[in-house]
Amino acid sequence: QVQLVESGGGLVQAGGSLRLSCAASGRTFRCFAMAWSRQPPGKERELAARIGWSGDSTWYADSVKGRFTISGDSPKNTVDLEMNSLRTEDTAVYYCAARTKSTVTPFDTWGRGTQVTVSS
Repeated sequence: QVQLVESGGGLVQAGGSLRLSCAASGRTFRCFAMAWSRQPPGKERELAARIGWSGDSTWYADSVKGRFTISGDSPKNTVDLEMNSLRTEDTAVYYCAARTKSTVTPFDTWGRGTQVTVSS
């Protein structure tokens, strides 16, 4: 069974930075893309950034573009999220996700999440 484990969350002041990391453990699996999703308090989960292992293509939600950077290591199936210029509205539980079935199917493997709190 594949497990994704996030780390690096915490409390930071607005304008500060945090780096989240995610590593996969368990059986060897093929991964087509990885992503970071987040769920703010009282809101639905939203995709923040993703990276595809074919060509290292990246995508960012408008709300994080220019402030967040996703990077990863495809052979190791690890992914990081560098978050700069953090805002109070970035407060959320951040989840790591992997797409293991194909390049176009939904993300199907999720971590348990790590809390990021941005104070004013």
